[in-house]
Amino acid sequence: MKLTIHGAARQVTGSMHLLQVGQYKILIDCGLDYEKDHNMQINEDFGFRPEEIDVVILTHAHIDHSGNLPTLVRMGFNGQILCTPPTADLTELLLMDSVNIFLQKAQKGKQHRRRHKHSSGGPQPLYLQKHVMDTVERFITINFNRPFRITGDIEVTFVPAGHLLGAAGVVLKVNDEGVEKTIAFTGDIGRKGYPVLNDPEPLPPVDYLVSEATYGGRMHSKGKSVQETLEEIIDKVCIKEQGRLIIPAFSIGRTQSLVFVLNKIFSSGALPPVKIFVDSPMASRATELYRKHHSQVNPEAHEFYNTKGDEFEFDNLTYVETLKDSRQVSNYFEPCIIISSAGMLEGGRIQDHLFYNIQNYYCTILFIGYCAKGTLGYRLLRGDPIVHIKDRDLAVYATIKQTDVLSAHGDHEDLVNNVKSQDASKLKGVYLVHGETSAMQALADTLESDGYKVNIPEKGVSYEL
Repeated sequence: MKLTIHGAARQVTGSMHLLQVGQYKILIDCGLDYEKDHNMQINEDFGFRPEEIDVVILTHAHIDHSGNLPTLVRMGFNGQILCTPPTADLTELLLMDSVNIFLQKAQKGKQHRRRHKHSSGGPQPLYLQKHVMDTVERFITINFNRPFRITGDIEVTFVPAGHLLGAAGVVLKVNDEGVEKTIAFTGDIGRKGYPVLNDPEPLPPVDYLVSEATYGGRMHSKGKSVQETLEEIIDKVCIKEQGRLIIPAFSIGRTQSLVFVLNKIFSSGALPPVKIFVDSPMASRATELYRKHHSQVNPEAHEFYNTKGDEFEFDNLTYVETLKDSRQVSNYFEPCIIISSAGMLEGGRIQDHLFYNIQNYYCTILFIGYCAKGTLGYRLLRGDPIVHIKDRDLAVYATIKQTDVLSAHGDHEDLVNNVKSQDASKLKGVYLVHGETSAMQALADTLESDGYKVNIPEKGVSYEL
């Protein structure tokens, strides 16, 4: 049995891991590497032949785990893609959105070349709607904690991971030439007590563990709850300062959790009413999918639904659908909260809201998630005094804030505890992925001090297991 890390090696995005059992090849996740956003064509360099992959196992829908699947299909993959039912639905939504982003960037590139009289062609979209539909047709859905036999020698089980609706850790039980071996891939590990989502479940004992390391070396803020933190920020920005609060949020997952918390705040009367705009058609569609898979939300959300009604609908909340209505939000001059995608500011309607508000002293931009290096969100959090938005260089006068209370990733302690649920004397190896090198090293140092054998793989390096 051989493991090769082809993506998210010493970086966060582009998760892609190849497990070879004899001649049978299993790809766990196939995510977009968008830390090199200027060169998306790097995603066509898989490091293996797509047509030789027998099956793909998808941990969850986020683009850094699913976003390169249509490229894989376009370049020859012809097998099945195994995932949970919510992951299948949410992934289709995200992949279609990726096509729109690719086409928009291609159009902007064409206009730029025309203005500057460049004759050479620019980068083409990685894939089109046809390739997404070809990908979706390959989904086979499997429920949590139901062992599924892929071949006579390989069995897979999805274990709830929190993090996102449908997100799973993957446990593979393999008969490798008469020897039973087990390996688990954590996917992205969620947090306990996260709004809407169930807590992650511990993985069973395994021989090998491939673990994410996003928050290695970092602890989430302690003390104030999600609701208390948001109440304090909204009270300051919208009530006392009569200003505008803009929250960049991923349309799938983060927005639904945020809306639920806002529902609890305003339905309880904790704050005076404030107008809230959710400006993302994809968030609206994702919310419908959360309703479709409502059986998988956590007990708190179920109880709220049974006693007070829909978690994702309340007075003063407006889901903005059309582009015309989106532009009208800029003309709303009363205090308000605008939730819009994308979370890292790389495209989407959020860029329009930034364009009109980045120089507004009475505007606060609140980041509630991770921003990868190279993204506009990263540059704002870094403190750049001038940023480039919609072909303009704009000075930053708005207040930039960040909170980790709505981060859907487990922190250093969660990651350590997840590994320590495995017996150090029996776990033959831990392989850290999906994190910056410093985060991986911090996590490795802690685990090694507790007797675990830890590897920080480089891209393309193989391990015989």
